[in-house]
Amino acid sequence: MPAQQHFDILIIGTGSAGLMSALQLSEDLSVALIAKDELLEGSSYYAQGGVSAVLDTQDNFQSHINDTLSTGSNLGDEKAIRFMIEQAPAAIQSLEKLGVLFTQEQGQYHLTTEGGHSNRRVAHVADKTGKSIQTNLLQSVKAKKKIHLFENFIAIDLLMRGKQCCGAYILNKANNEVESFIAHKTVIATGGASKVYLYTSNPDTSTGDGIAMAYRAHCNIVNMEFTQFHPTCLYHPHAKSFLISETLRGEGAKLILPNGDAFMHKYDNRLEIAPRDIVARAIDSEMKENGFDCVYLDISFKDKDWIKLHFPTIDKKCTSFGIDITKQAIPVVPAAHYTCGGVQTNLDGQTNVGNLYAIGEVAHAGIHGANRMASNSLLECIVFAKACANHINQQTFKRSHSNFDNWDASRASPSQEKVMVTHLWDEVRRIMWNFVGIVRSNKRLHAAQMRLSQIQNEVNEYYHLYLISSDLIELRNLITTAQIIVKSAISRTESRGLHYNEDYPDTSATIQNTTIQL
Repeated sequence: MPAQQHFDILIIGTGSAGLMSALQLSEDLSVALIAKDELLEGSSYYAQGGVSAVLDTQDNFQSHINDTLSTGSNLGDEKAIRFMIEQAPAAIQSLEKLGVLFTQEQGQYHLTTEGGHSNRRVAHVADKTGKSIQTNLLQSVKAKKKIHLFENFIAIDLLMRGKQCCGAYILNKANNEVESFIAHKTVIATGGASKVYLYTSNPDTSTGDGIAMAYRAHCNIVNMEFTQFHPTCLYHPHAKSFLISETLRGEGAKLILPNGDAFMHKYDNRLEIAPRDIVARAIDSEMKENGFDCVYLDISFKDKDWIKLHFPTIDKKCTSFGIDITKQAIPVVPAAHYTCGGVQTNLDGQTNVGNLYAIGEVAHAGIHGANRMASNSLLECIVFAKACANHINQQTFKRSHSNFDNWDASRASPSQEKVMVTHLWDEVRRIMWNFVGIVRSNKRLHAAQMRLSQIQNEVNEYYHLYLISSDLIELRNLITTAQIIVKSAISRTESRGLHYNEDYPDTSATIQNTTIQL
């Protein structure tokens, strides 16, 4: 029979939020950390930009707060934003204590500017900040005897007893057996859902798993219509939407057309460092109006050694595709990048379901509003991971666990129709890209809703007939998350931030969230 595992805390996800929360938990608590793929495979690892924080004497908290609110089209929760920003310097110090060496020049942090920021406040480790954070966090986690790592385990559904979460059913991908992980507290830190789109800067793990599981457990899901499309991903058939960091634009890189003409002056007086929604729509408009496959990002006017020092990862990747960024412009296109909505939480990461927390990109604490400001995301992971762990540490724990039946697969048979999974996976992502993308309309949204509903029925039937697999779990979560996004987009009868509807081009004077419930 499949095993039952018992822990005090179950953390689903090993990105920055999951790893940091595990490290902050009391040494007395047993912790299970679940990675659906390899331990470091996730969006946190690939984050190039940095961590935003007020570290310069010329900067201040209120400026950072105002920038975040403005970038989010005033939909953000000012209390939550203030909490995060005031904790930012301490977050930087926590990372440094864990071994992260932020880039410095002349004994000071080398701070960069990115979209939406009015000051230099992005601390970074060259252009591989996420990699540095993740490797150092994981090294510290592995040194903790009470933290148990489970690699290549993918969560299926949360274990519920009434309105209380008691853990999760999790598939061991090595033997394809489903195990019951029973825990007093469960933390969802599964990241976002940008893989729901055909073109994305995210790794394959970003399939909306935590959002879909939380939705099925009757959590409130908020503002899922706001998917951030990163304006500049490398355009190359073999690049798999490799991200070209916004830091290039912060350091003066120019967006140009194939003939070399600049175009951002037509869209925003902040030019290349306008918020991402504006830059992405500008690129999308130029590509559609002129029939271009891509536009270009040019930083070749900078000194060659300076470019190689500050952007070694991007330089190496582009060079591997025959692009010398010290001499030529980089071909770029927008791609789905960040999920600004998510599972509704308070400042401690608590959801409306008992004993269930959500932190990081999967969560909606009110930080991003209608658009995420660059480099606030890694900051959010660290700050709210610490807050969540601190709240859990204050709780009283029973030593006994609830009993649950083992996963019953006796009525399911091996699939002979795996082509259905791959076909529906592809169809969902194409529907979302074509009908629920950077620019939307009522007609396209309702067409998407109708077809996604049909696909949902097909997936549900398949799910109940055949033995579970990793691909099927992700497809089930992908279609659920896609439907939530479309439902949220239809319910917002205005254009705000990342959500632009041609039928409602104006921004409403009324500021409100969209909440989706099962």
